Amino acid sequence: MTKKIPLCKPSINQKEFKKIKEVLKSSWLTHGPFNEEFEESFARYIGVKYALTINSCASALFASLKAQNITGEVIIPSFTFVATANAVITAGAVPVFADIDYLTGNTSIKHIKPLINSRTEAIIPVHFAGQSCQMDGITNLANKYKLALIEDSAEAIGATFRNKKTGSFGTGCFSFFPTKNMTTGEGGMITSNDAALIHKIKVLISHGIDKTQNKKFIWQRDAIMPGWNLRMSGILAGIGIEQLKKINKLNELRVKHSEYLTKRLDASLLETPTTGSNSSHVYQMYTIKVKQEIRDELVASLNREGVGASVHFSPPVHKQKLFKKFQKNKLPNTERLSSSIITLPMYPDLTKKDLDIIADKTNKLIKKIYGKI
Repeated sequence: MTKKIPLCKPSINQKEFKKIKEVLKSSWLTHGPFNEEFEESFARYIGVKYALTINSCASALFASLKAQNITGEVIIPSFTFVATANAVITAGAVPVFADIDYLTGNTSIKHIKPLINSRTEAIIPVHFAGQSCQMDGITNLANKYKLALIEDSAEAIGATFRNKKTGSFGTGCFSFFPTKNMTTGEGGMITSNDAALIHKIKVLISHGIDKTQNKKFIWQRDAIMPGWNLRMSGILAGIGIEQLKKINKLNELRVKHSEYLTKRLDASLLETPTTGSNSSHVYQMYTIKVKQEIRDELVASLNREGVGASVHFSPPVHKQKLFKKFQKNKLPNTERLSSSIITLPMYPDLTKKDLDIIADKTNKLIKKIYGKI
């Protein structure tokens, strides 16, 4: 039986196991000193003043909206994972879907600006597959119209625009799911330079209890607002501490592997990834584009041949049952990309042999399918 190359695989070694043991021995299994260490290190890495651990990027997006009392319209791309849109409606706001640039999969100022009106309260750009949106124009828009800027940086840990990391332009929301550039299993992080915002989010995700308030007795817990329990455990924070130490190396390997695949894939048969100007790409995913009529068959054929290909994202959010009612404008680039994109395996531990297999089988199968048409 052919060994299957998975779509993704986390890079875990003995350092993470050792840290988990350290956390367990410490008895700090919930939020505590390991979370604080992880938060401080992550804030330094992103280049912001504050970072706050949370149980997922979806929760980070939700909490960021709730803490800023966003209940009006929020502009987001439809070309994203459904968690982005779910966060908007569960926070009590209304999603407005923006189109994207076909080459990068990222939304941009030309797609966002026409959607801004008196009901708009926030913009959530999604940094797709490992590269930043063109953030200068988006940031200027948010400032001009006094809109909250919340970055969905789930797929772009370490990506930069003009040498500034994603998650440092507005309120950053990160994911540490196993498919991402670093992992804690489940988990996320919020980044910001706004101390008051971070404090409010911390209260919201801790049952609405403000532990900084004066109290007569140490055991007193006084809820000051409705809240949830969305905290990250100390065990996962410990894993994050070790993962963050090697994030630069992990991203370097992703870039190296992606550059090799781009050279080995036949450009006459497909389109390889495009990096926008002034952006760095950290390849959380390696995506290609093919003709729509062969896409589904190619993904199925690659999987039969042992290459764990997938599609991100199809259907786009505005085509999903829950969100169809929110679509008000045409999204031609979103629908075109959603019908032509394929995600090939990408993770740091891929070998040259793995990469050759991915490239050779992709080239071969495209030719074979075209021969049948």
